[in-house]
Amino acid sequence: MSSSVQLSTSSTRWDARLWGVLLTVSVVVGLDALDVSMVAVALPSIQADIGLSTGALQWIISAYVLGYGGLLLLGGRTADLLGRRRVFLVAVAVFALASLLGGLVDDGALLIATRFIKGLAAAFTAPAALSIITTTFHEGPARNRAISIFAVFGASGYSAGLVFSGLLTEVGWRWTFLLPVPIAIAALVAAIKLIPSYEPQTGGGYDFPGAITGAAGSLLLVFAVVEAPEIGWVAPRTLISFALALALLATFVFIEKRSKHPLLRLGILRSGPLARANLGGATFFGAYIGFQFVVMLYLQNVLHWSALQTALGFLPAALIVAFGSPRIEPLIDRLGTPRTILAGVVAHVIGYALFLRIDESSSYAGSVLPSMILLGIGFMLAFSSLNIQATNGISDDEQGLAGGLLNTSIQVGGAIGLAVVTAVLTGNSGGATGPAALLNGLAPALTVVTGIAVISVLVALSGVVGLRKAEARSAISEPEYAAAE
Repeated sequence: MSSSVQLSTSSTRWDARLWGVLLTVSVVVGLDALDVSMVAVALPSIQADIGLSTGALQWIISAYVLGYGGLLLLGGRTADLLGRRRVFLVAVAVFALASLLGGLVDDGALLIATRFIKGLAAAFTAPAALSIITTTFHEGPARNRAISIFAVFGASGYSAGLVFSGLLTEVGWRWTFLLPVPIAIAALVAAIKLIPSYEPQTGGGYDFPGAITGAAGSLLLVFAVVEAPEIGWVAPRTLISFALALALLATFVFIEKRSKHPLLRLGILRSGPLARANLGGATFFGAYIGFQFVVMLYLQNVLHWSALQTALGFLPAALIVAFGSPRIEPLIDRLGTPRTILAGVVAHVIGYALFLRIDESSSYAGSVLPSMILLGIGFMLAFSSLNIQATNGISDDEQGLAGGLLNTSIQVGGAIGLAVVTAVLTGNSGGATGPAALLNGLAPALTVVTGIAVISVLVALSGVVGLRKAEARSAISEPEYAAAE
């Protein structure tokens, strides 16, 4: 790490500069998460105003996911190679500009283009922000505390976006695009003043062939997943897209094995904790995004809630995350990330299973609220722990790569989970949107959600087993060392 970033984190008291760095990057990541959800409630108003078709309308959401999920790995490694501060500042500026343009344009194609650019910018800010934190705060309690606070903004940003979108759409849909502009500008000014310079730590050249094939393969994979529920999983275009994506990614791996300066050092994937964090993050978020989609339809189309009421229905989970995540660090230090991740994913499985009881007359307090409370507890326990586990033990010059890998897993896992749940829901409801038809599709969709979450439990269990073995080996070796002394 460059000497310019050796901010002291050894003391339990952080100075104003450390807090400023942490809050600045956390606000930007919260803004990324908020922007994913804030436009959702405004879609009907956008459609009525601009005259977009239903197929084009879904690309306002999908274009953001495409840019964000498809380029995260490239964004993370770029932060390592070109400097985290530089990449972060440029990406935040692009995000602010694209937000402004999105609130001003009247053409559907341009609106979708601005959403893609915002997703692309977020793909660079998210891993850069995480690597700034992990290289500024020493590994251990200080970093765990910082990441726990960082997690508040990332995990609650999505829920906050739902609430803001319900309020802003009442004024005008353009405000859902314009609200992030002053926040991003303020964060950019703060970042320029507070975030110290990070010199690139990887010498040598750049892996342009790897960057091109990796980015193209990731983009095409996310594009295929996003489009599949609409045009069919076995449609020729879907199959061709998946085949090309796999071919590009296979070429990417071939290039990385032989490159002197690889974009992705494949050896990093041999880290068991990192691999479990990525697989756990993908299944954890895949289940949650699918569940959220199901609940949105249930509350609005079956219980006939308004958009704002629906958004407020998720508020208990967001409040638990907001108030609990900053206080979770002592528990993580005591139990270790594998155990806290396991507790979090188990809470989600129980929450999803409880929701299987819903019908046309279910009450919020009796059927919805228990799941929301468990979701909040699960996020509070698992989200911070996943971020910590994915970056602990990774050298400073690969922190951006580790953050990019985790965020890629989360985004791609969310996209796949949503696509699968959507396909199951549509297939069992016959495409109808009436309460009775939706209920026919909701039960199988919720079963799939619960099944995906069970996979995350199995991944977490493997981590706990590995931790127990490591603790047992340590307990055996310590007496031997004492005897030798």
